[in-house]
Amino acid sequence: MRDLVSCFSENSINVTHPLSLPSSCSNYNTSNACIPPSLIPSIQTSITSIYRITLPSKHLIIKVTWCNKINPSHGLSISVSSADQNPSTSLKLNTSSRFFRKKKGNKSVDSDLGKIEVLWDLSSAKYDSNTGPEPIQGFYVIVLVDARLALLLGDSSEETLKKKGLAFDGFDSGKSLISRQEYFSGNTFYSTKAKFAESGDSHEIVIRCSAEKTEGLKQSSSTHRSPVLSVCIDEKTVTKVKRLQWNFRGNQTIFVDGLLVDLMWDVHDWFFCNPEGCGKAVFMFRTRNGLDSSRLWLEEKKMVQKDEQDKLDFSLLIYACKT
Repeated sequence: MRDLVSCFSENSINVTHPLSLPSSCSNYNTSNACIPPSLIPSIQTSITSIYRITLPSKHLIIKVTWCNKINPSHGLSISVSSADQNPSTSLKLNTSSRFFRKKKGNKSVDSDLGKIEVLWDLSSAKYDSNTGPEPIQGFYVIVLVDARLALLLGDSSEETLKKKGLAFDGFDSGKSLISRQEYFSGNTFYSTKAKFAESGDSHEIVIRCSAEKTEGLKQSSSTHRSPVLSVCIDEKTVTKVKRLQWNFRGNQTIFVDGLLVDLMWDVHDWFFCNPEGCGKAVFMFRTRNGLDSSRLWLEEKKMVQKDEQDKLDFSLLIYACKT
């Protein structure tokens, strides 16, 4: 059985030769929007953002998860751990649990990493109209390590920082967002936004699987339709995969903000799970510094083991559950 890297690498697209597309991808017009505005996207059930934090003599990994169980209750989960080869979690917080079911509070713990304190206020948080689990304004989440500001999220934390004797102007923790994982449930239309660079713009990403007429098959009638996968960034199609039952795994390299981004998909379970059609697909967008295709699908552990002077890659993973 071949390894996953070799399977994906053999079909990668050289962006400097756009006419050398493999048979799994059709030619497309990048000026056309791929999604009709009348379609309603799937529900986003949870989002996990993974940050690498650099403090004096400390390298941390902080995971922040926002969840929405498709009811009025939104949940926040935070974990803080070391960024070494064998990270041990030193703090866990879950506001959806029985003990922490409150929208404002704080928690602290003494650990080998020092004193870690988390402060949060979601009492006035406002969420996107599409019931996304991550608030967009009116909230804050603060993580302190030995009284140093390690992570700051939200837009209403100034008063709390002053009480702690901290100033936002002095916030310099070397924060890097290295991974974002988003979970969807519903149909096969997924919409999200992402930044591929810390200083870059936010891009709208749309993924859709739809049925289209099949061409080039002698025995297929003019009415025969097969699933086609379309991926758009900022209303422009970047890839279109026909005969998706055959091409259920693949990858393509694209440019975004001058960066090389590996786009990978695996929709095998959509067609071959039991019962059929209930499986989970995975889509991944990952930036990289070079053209080495063997670096595809690196594990998160390998991403955070790089030398601190190296540029960290960013990955966006979309887990799409078809119900």
